Amino acid sequence: MGQAENSDRQDEFSYFGMQSMWGVTKHMGGLKATDELAALCGIGRGTRVLEVGSGVGLTSCHLAAKFGCQVVGVDLSARMIEWATRRAQRKGLSEQAQFRIGDAVGLPFAEGSFDVVLCESVTAFPPDKQKAVNEYTRVARAGGMVGMNEGTWIRPDPPAELVSYCERTMDGAHFLTPDGWRALLVKAGLQDLVVRPQTVNAFRQKLDELSGLEWEDWRERLGATGTVLRMYARDPAFRRYARELMPSMSNARALFYYLGYGLYVGSKP
Repeated sequence: MGQAENSDRQDEFSYFGMQSMWGVTKHMGGLKATDELAALCGIGRGTRVLEVGSGVGLTSCHLAAKFGCQVVGVDLSARMIEWATRRAQRKGLSEQAQFRIGDAVGLPFAEGSFDVVLCESVTAFPPDKQKAVNEYTRVARAGGMVGMNEGTWIRPDPPAELVSYCERTMDGAHFLTPDGWRALLVKAGLQDLVVRPQTVNAFRQKLDELSGLEWEDWRERLGATGTVLRMYARDPAFRRYARELMPSMSNARALFYYLGYGLYVGSKP
């Protein structure tokens, strides 16, 4: 195997690499949390929405179809943009939901371009979270809204082993407490803040992920599951990677005790 091929395989065997290969992205709370966040941000017909970290386009297409808004989704991955564009085309939403490559810490838009800037399970990943939230605020118009759904330590002092496991298996994800997320919005200059931490459990999270999916979404999920099973059966490197993802018994018990999510919303003055 050549060096370039080996690098490509290493990229695939990662949290985002796997998601972009299988065409499946998710966030805590599922589309129920998305709808709650949309309501807090006042999304409606004609609202100009930027979704940062749009992944395979599930949220962007859902918002466009349900609320009649205009959505631009940005993501670092060209493969994710391809998935999202195909989803919008399949659902007849190409005029309402469009996608392009973009970085949360350097958004390719002018100041004040959007009524709402929204992201779900995104801001946990950039090392400079404040820079990302500052960018969300910059591209929102005066009087516009910034809304985030982010993984949150809902109980104090999560075990170091659990924090390390999450960072190692989720491409360096670093979750904050509700006060930590709130502080980012305050420093970015946002006002009228809403902070809603939520507890979850494994069963509830799986139901939330699956609720609201249409037949084509289910077909993609089933296709991704088939891909996983085939890779596990045929590829020793993937089996090793999959075993690394398995949490210890202590981490499995602690995960949803300490980790939930939060909705964080503020308005730009």
